Amino acid sequence: MRVMTWADGSKRALRRDLLTMRSRLTADDVEETLAGFVRHALELPELGAARTVAAYVSVGSEPGTGALLDVLRERGVRVLLPVLLPDNDLDWAEYTGAEHLAEVAHPGKISLWEPTGPRLGPEAVLAADTVLLPGLAVDGRGVRLGRGGGSYDRVLARLEIAGARPALVVLLYAHEVVERVPRDPHDRAVHAVVTPEGVRRFRPPECGTPECGAPES
Repeated sequence: MRVMTWADGSKRALRRDLLTMRSRLTADDVEETLAGFVRHALELPELGAARTVAAYVSVGSEPGTGALLDVLRERGVRVLLPVLLPDNDLDWAEYTGAEHLAEVAHPGKISLWEPTGPRLGPEAVLAADTVLLPGLAVDGRGVRLGRGGGSYDRVLARLEIAGARPALVVLLYAHEVVERVPRDPHDRAVHAVVTPEGVRRFRPPECGTPECGAPES
């Protein structure tokens, strides 16, 4: 996996640069990576063996998740997808196929594809064995850089408060695995990053099962 060095800078500057790089990707560029994301994501035992996965629907030039969602569902995995609330928190609903997704325009924010089924409440994420997190970058410590909306900071805080320990996985392009991103006190490291070229693991998940490995001391 190619890891590029990124100069020190603010989160805002890094987001701007990374979003600019993503904006240059064509639909064909994104399409060419889909099979690699699915193949390598399912190499992770904690994803391949998960019963419930909290994920998201990629939009624009984000690393594509649609094929992975369908494979997980075909394998009998319960897949939860987020529904953005007005306060930027996330509700959840079950993924029952692409035909049951609706494009929702959130004023002042990007449009998202969200499930149309019954809302399960923000606490539904606590049932997840693995959480797929969107992001713009991850560094050598496993620190993820998000878009800055704070939605997944709330999700991770909710998991922490409840004592839930799902595996945390982020899907990125290879050039988005960087040397260092700024870290705030509330930032929680992910367990692994999946790129179209492979998997890089940062720490064992804290699920306490042989497949996931021993928790960090």
